[in-house]
Amino acid sequence: MLIITILIGTSCSSKAIVTNTNLSLSDKKATSETISLYKKLNQLAQKGYLFGHQDDLAYGVNWKYEKDRSDIKDVVGDYPAVYGWDLAGLEKDSSNNIDGIPFTKMKQYIEESHERGGITTISWHFDNPATGKSAWDSTPNAAKTVLPGGENHQKFTLWLDKAANYLLSLKDKKGKNIPILFRPYHELTGGWFWWGKGNCTPEEFKTLWKFTIDYLQKKGVHNLIYVYNTSSFNSKEDFLAHYPGDNYADVLSFDSYQNNNDKEGKKFIEEVQNQLKIVNEIGIEKHKLIAVAEAGYEAIPDPKWWTGTLSKAIGDYKISYILLWRNHGWQEKEQKMHYYVPYTGQISEKDFVDFYNLDKTLFEKDIQKALK
Repeated sequence: MLIITILIGTSCSSKAIVTNTNLSLSDKKATSETISLYKKLNQLAQKGYLFGHQDDLAYGVNWKYEKDRSDIKDVVGDYPAVYGWDLAGLEKDSSNNIDGIPFTKMKQYIEESHERGGITTISWHFDNPATGKSAWDSTPNAAKTVLPGGENHQKFTLWLDKAANYLLSLKDKKGKNIPILFRPYHELTGGWFWWGKGNCTPEEFKTLWKFTIDYLQKKGVHNLIYVYNTSSFNSKEDFLAHYPGDNYADVLSFDSYQNNNDKEGKKFIEEVQNQLKIVNEIGIEKHKLIAVAEAGYEAIPDPKWWTGTLSKAIGDYKISYILLWRNHGWQEKEQKMHYYVPYTGQISEKDFVDFYNLDKTLFEKDIQKALK
């Protein structure tokens, strides 16, 4: 039996503690390594929250594909605990994913970080199956076309075959499948993706989610921990409107970003606290871990953002992990810098070191220490 204690509260000062029991993975055939990771995630949530970063090992601000490099490591001498990657591009047999990373390199980075004790999470910005355009083509009813009986169903199962093959190719040095936090159909309460709210009905979404998970498992994929992920929501009913059921999800999460209309971060803190209150209550009721699966403040213009805003936004909630978005650097098309964690010399670098040194922030080196 796994036990997790989750803190309830609307603010950092709340101290009501509830103990949940009977947590178990939704995949009843999950590998022993995957079960072990889930158990570790439960244990670690009692010590603090794992810090993650998208595409961390592949590139950073003004560099790309340098061995063992990471903007986070450059600043604090440690890697993130969680590494985020994306499968988009796999469905159309591209050599590179949506961020231009070769799938062969991504596999290498996943295996290397796993060897060090790091944890991998994977999302999938796959193309709109009905139009062939990007994931952001929100043409309505695309999801309906990939369901059984739909005109794009066969195409979609071929996409899932490719995903299954890739996920099963991720192995440790003993030849065992590496456990993955899999976050498909993310930000589902937003309308900007073809699977998002307003572009398919809640029932169609649930059918799509269940079909995807059942199909992958039928293909022998049993190394996944399934992450249900929304963007904004205002109530438990809103968060759960597209929820596929307790037997199809293991982690409940949402994404939240601060923007330049909220320079002091007050709105961001309030929003994240409100959303954590809702998700935390659901997590307790449903015996699920909770997480902030994407977050950040582009180019981090606030020198005290890490300890002054992000840490306050999370407060005392027992989240499993938080993942900051990628450090792309200069974006020519948009004519702006696009990064979410500091690099050497960035204005919030010193505060990030202070954030790193907090007891509750867990990076790669902290994982084994926290489990002792």
